Amino acid sequence: MVRRDRLRRMREWWVQVGLLAVPLLAAYLHIPPPQLSPALHSWKSSGKFFTYKGLRIFYQDSVGVVGSPEIVVLLHGFPTSSYDWYKIWEGLTLRFHRVIALDFLGFGFSDKPRPHHYSIFEQASIVEALLRHLGLQNRRINLLSHDYGDIVAQELLYRFKQNRSGRLTIKSLCLSNGGIFPETHRPLLLQKLLKDGGVLSPILTRLMNFFVFSRGLTPVFGPYTRPSESELWDMWAGIRNNDGNLVIDSLLQYINQRKKFRRRWVGALASVSIPIHFIYGPLDPVNPYPEFLELYRKTLPRSTVSILDDHISHYPQLEDPMGFLNAYMGFINSF
Repeated sequence: MVRRDRLRRMREWWVQVGLLAVPLLAAYLHIPPPQLSPALHSWKSSGKFFTYKGLRIFYQDSVGVVGSPEIVVLLHGFPTSSYDWYKIWEGLTLRFHRVIALDFLGFGFSDKPRPHHYSIFEQASIVEALLRHLGLQNRRINLLSHDYGDIVAQELLYRFKQNRSGRLTIKSLCLSNGGIFPETHRPLLLQKLLKDGGVLSPILTRLMNFFVFSRGLTPVFGPYTRPSESELWDMWAGIRNNDGNLVIDSLLQYINQRKKFRRRWVGALASVSIPIHFIYGPLDPVNPYPEFLELYRKTLPRSTVSILDDHISHYPQLEDPMGFLNAYMGFINSF
């Protein structure tokens, strides 16, 4: 009888362990992935895919003002996607004939191969391939970029400066809140751990969940302009699509690439004659004021700058879409 009770208690203990382990394992493996909100689903449904070296790349391409020759290409930041531009999308279509944005490889709805050596050079080549796919390779392009996209824009600018055949012809460049100078860039603690964690990085990416993500991203927004929980879920759903959380450590190597190729990319900005503008949310902890702005103005004295309200931070196009759009239109209409 005693032995039977002991076996019964042991079975009950294992059942309890199993009931606890299943949800923990599901959380660890991120099962199930978050569903797309109606807004994010609509964004995906209205977009298209093209193939680059066997990889599917998501993009948006809207026709705006009829008769205008102007084209703007939008380059998003880390770790999000082209959906970062949705608040200013309609406003851009009222000024440009074509408004184009893509999800870089490893981001959003694009493929996220692993293992893979993600690089700024490859992302720039994907932008060039997209414009060839759309038959726009010989058109003059306005580039509008943010964060990670700023670095891609710098590489595209370098290629344009070198007059390499098949490269973009860039008419203007507008950057925003990107760490274009490694010496003034302050990556988040989680970014440091993921990019330099060695064998720990794959474990950390596995353990990352919505709670960790939202706690890590929210501080880069201003105190009055932080995203709602539903907006954070949209960002997280884009990251989780195609298991993108598992390639974050690989994507973050762009920080090391930026240090290695500083002369190439900063030199490209400093040496071209096209109109260049910077839209800056000054509360940005990643590119802090005044260090960033002082170095920018010293390095690029010909560039114009728009400084948004004091409480706007790292995602100005989401935090102050009207202020951002007005600043960009002021720049575009100035030449």
